[in-house]
Amino acid sequence: MRSITVRLTILFLFAITATFAQKSPVFAPEGKAIRGYDPVAYFTEGKPVPGDPQFSYSYQGADWQFASAKNRDAFKADPEKYAPQYGGYCAFGTSRGYKAPTQPDAWTIDNGKLYLNYNTKVRTEWDKDRSGYIKKADANWPTIKDKESK
Repeated sequence: MRSITVRLTILFLFAITATFAQKSPVFAPEGKAIRGYDPVAYFTEGKPVPGDPQFSYSYQGADWQFASAKNRDAFKADPEKYAPQYGGYCAFGTSRGYKAPTQPDAWTIDNGKLYLNYNTKVRTEWDKDRSGYIKKADANWPTIKDKESK
């Protein structure tokens, strides 16, 4: 049963990503990275926090929004520290060799890096072998980062 659930989840991811097709190394629907959420807040507040357009910063072709000037400035000083891995695309999907959209509430910080997932159900699967999936995603990302999402 679990195997069927995983397969159905993966098929669903392929189907839904057609709606969100992007050829960009950053997942940014409507031009907003992380759907407008503050990447620094995941580290400082331990939760997703909506950003404010008045505290924006352009990075890698996307608009990153922050809850405060302090968070924006921290990001500007070291964007690689705070930006989600794989451009904010689903880390689980990246481990499988494709780009998939993400939701701000499906997140994990592992070894000081932010990872986002398609949704919290996919994150549950991701958590079962996070280190293995990270190795696979790290290997896949250079090949898929500039490809169009499915």
